[in-house]
Amino acid sequence: MALLTPPQPPPSWTHSAEDVLVLTQEAITKDRELLDKVAALAPDECTFASVFGALAEAEALLDGVVEPLSFYQNVSTSKELRDASNAAEVLVRDYGVESSMRLDVFQAKLAAEKNIKASGETLAPEEQRLVDKMILDGKRAGLALPEKEREELTKLKKELSQASLEFSKNFNEENSTITFSLDELKGVPADVVSGYTKRTEEGKELYVVTMKLPDIFPIYKYAQNPTTRKTAYKAYEGRLAVNVPILDKIIDLRRKICALLGYETWADYATEVKMAKNGRTFLDDLQQKLQPIGAKESIVLLGIKQEECSANGLPFDGQLNIWDYYYCERLLLERTLQLDEQKVKEHFPVSTVVPAILDIYQNLLGVQFVEIKGETWHQDVQQFAVWEKGATDESGFVGYCYLDLFPRESKYSHAAVWPLLPGYIQADGKRNYPLAAMVANLAKPTPTTPALMPHKDVVTFFHEMGHVFHGLLSKTRFARFHGTA
Repeated sequence: MALLTPPQPPPSWTHSAEDVLVLTQEAITKDRELLDKVAALAPDECTFASVFGALAEAEALLDGVVEPLSFYQNVSTSKELRDASNAAEVLVRDYGVESSMRLDVFQAKLAAEKNIKASGETLAPEEQRLVDKMILDGKRAGLALPEKEREELTKLKKELSQASLEFSKNFNEENSTITFSLDELKGVPADVVSGYTKRTEEGKELYVVTMKLPDIFPIYKYAQNPTTRKTAYKAYEGRLAVNVPILDKIIDLRRKICALLGYETWADYATEVKMAKNGRTFLDDLQQKLQPIGAKESIVLLGIKQEECSANGLPFDGQLNIWDYYYCERLLLERTLQLDEQKVKEHFPVSTVVPAILDIYQNLLGVQFVEIKGETWHQDVQQFAVWEKGATDESGFVGYCYLDLFPRESKYSHAAVWPLLPGYIQADGKRNYPLAAMVANLAKPTPTTPALMPHKDVVTFFHEMGHVFHGLLSKTRFARFHGTA
């Protein structure tokens, strides 16, 4: 493919902490002005274009500015920038609560819906879906409630938003460690142990284990001593004790919000607009299907634990504890399938898997990734322009993809895809191109061994790339329906 220039440049990643807050506030101010214009319309001026179309455009413009700025809190190495990004998201969420509770805007929506029906106008399917969703937004926001209850609901929603962000910030900033001796790590693969930092305390050599999954998870699966597994599990699960009172607050706020909105539980509120529809029915169905299988498997796994304790001269407590599960499950797979995950991962070096999976998707979906050099939020990040295969001009441009695959301090610690820019048709008829960023925590190479991926990490990477392509290849008129929305 000839070297082509994308019709839309990638976003800047050189923001200062001050930039993040200023740009966020400017975007909020602009959005508020657009909503004011919609709210000021006379009832007979309310049409699909003047209300629903205008609100959809405003929503897309706001998200296009604030989503990349809010993303810094998950990936930046600068605490100042992460803090500013988190503060910016507080502003955005508070504004989101405020704008969702605007009765004047909702009344304009209702007037527009009434006028559309009265005129006999036939909307395109996506337009009708936009109308239905925006009307439902108002009802679920509580705009049918009396003023006093609406004010209380607004207050509770802002408190919930701030508590949720504080919870997430603590999660991302967590950097605790735990130490083990080499004897305590017996059974853990050598390539994993060699990746741990070593330190000496009171003349004893210890291995420092972070709470990142590539560090901690192998202990669950391979450490022969149940006490080691228990210590690792309790350290991991207890690493965010600071979040316990915050979680209590979140649960209480959700309960109060649901009571005002007339829902029995938060799960009922959340699942109302999802495929599950009803949280209790969904969970009951899962329990009915899974509990008998789980009971049978537990008996088998407990037997394996007893055998292992006997073979290693360790006491058997008669319990299949949660920290025993992955260890015993691994042994079950090895014994029944003759499957050694350590041998399997030798076939999946990161340097081979990542380009191979990209090739699979490119061949399957008829696109091409072209790596481009330019500013990103960290030197480990790969940046790609994505084109239709065989593209000869800018009409074949698909969007941008970023891959941020390796662990570092204060980075989001799991695997996820952020749809930082949606694809949609702008008011001038031109396309706004999407951008998707995958954040993962794959193993890094050591001086003596290449970075290898357990099979589950290969599956996870393949899965997350599916989200990337869903975002890149989705083509909708309105931003709110783009990708997995």
